[in-house]
Amino acid sequence: MTVVMSFCGLCLLLMLGKVVRTAIPLLQRLFLPTSVVGGLIGLLVIQLCRRYFPQVDLSSWTAGWGAMPGFLINIVFASLFIGASIPPLKTVWEQGAAQLCYGQICAWGQYVVGLALAGLILVPLFQVNTAFGTLLEIGFEGGHGTVGGLTKTFQDLGWQEGGALGFTVATCGMILGVSLGMMLINVAAKRGWIQGLRVDAHRDPLEMRGIYPIREQPSAGRQTVRSDSVDSLAFHLGILGVAVFLGYLLKQALLGLNGLLPQSVQSLKVLESFPLFPLCMVGGLLLQLFLRRTRLTPLVNGGQIQRLAGASLDFLVISAVASIRVEFILAQWLPLLLLILAGTAWNLFCVLFLAPRIFRAAWFERAIAEFGQSMGVTATGLLLLRTVDPESRTEAAKAFGYKQLLHEPIMGGGIWTSVALPLVMSQGNGMVWAICLGAVVFWLLFWRLFLRRKG
Repeated sequence: MTVVMSFCGLCLLLMLGKVVRTAIPLLQRLFLPTSVVGGLIGLLVIQLCRRYFPQVDLSSWTAGWGAMPGFLINIVFASLFIGASIPPLKTVWEQGAAQLCYGQICAWGQYVVGLALAGLILVPLFQVNTAFGTLLEIGFEGGHGTVGGLTKTFQDLGWQEGGALGFTVATCGMILGVSLGMMLINVAAKRGWIQGLRVDAHRDPLEMRGIYPIREQPSAGRQTVRSDSVDSLAFHLGILGVAVFLGYLLKQALLGLNGLLPQSVQSLKVLESFPLFPLCMVGGLLLQLFLRRTRLTPLVNGGQIQRLAGASLDFLVISAVASIRVEFILAQWLPLLLLILAGTAWNLFCVLFLAPRIFRAAWFERAIAEFGQSMGVTATGLLLLRTVDPESRTEAAKAFGYKQLLHEPIMGGGIWTSVALPLVMSQGNGMVWAICLGAVVFWLLFWRLFLRRKG
């Protein structure tokens, strides 16, 4: 019955989180996702039981929660390209190049800030792990899913508490992302940086509670296969499984390649500790290209794929937040707080100083979307963007979407996020910090030389 109780426990937290969010206006105004609310409730219940009711055994309820984020993130990343139309690279570049430059500067800058803070202050004063500074980008830009996907990497590198610290950074980033994002939006409205702001007073009560009116309920996707052969949702879940399997084959190929490399390269543990989830994204892209080449794309509906990915992400966040090891957080709360404050300051600097200079039009709309993603998840960025540009009158939504196609494979859980952690553990902060600083300078120069007039 352990599996049943564990599953029911997560479902109860999801439902309880929805009820609490619906009942408390403050949570609605903060736009906190139900998954975060439910996860925090679970974390609170677990800690209270351990302290005041040690006779209560919760092991059957929480069994497997710690492993779920590392598994579910593979489904989330596998879904990124499946069922989606991939526009020509020329179109992506023309409309998303400036947004890509800005997003890359924000993401690489998190490494510059985090590694510098860790190398100069946190490691010498608090004796934290050498890779402590990488948690900023992993937790902020990457989010709960990326932390979950790197859990085994943390373990392989001998940093057991890295996952718990990363989940904490991700949770704080999501909360700060929506709360500070709304504050920035109000400031922008008062200063005339935006128009068409959707303030709470103009929102429908059901919308504030996260519920669609009956007549406005959108479709969750179309069925593409007949249920007498296979259920459509099961078919799409199978498609995602194939993409994950392709990622697994790529992972095995990397492990085989690692065995052929010189010992000096193997000692870096880059290929050995490379996580599975970015390779699942590659697997999904390869599968989508195959479906297009064989003209089978009508069999895959993007709506159903996204609903499966969304459900996976919700359960991922709930299990990740609820299973945070509080003892690790209490032991390193001060360096963790300093890291979070430094990362938040960097993201605010990007919005208020860099964005008005990089973007020629709709600079705040484009910057606030990036702010939401760089502190939470893509959904947070889209939520803030819909608040300032509900009817997509600016080019912000299109630029942000096109930018994702080139940005996601690199940062926020992409290749560099996966490589940086083992590099820091094997080579130290200095070399990786220099690479990241060089990347920030590169994107600044690239914008100035090639994109400054386009914006």
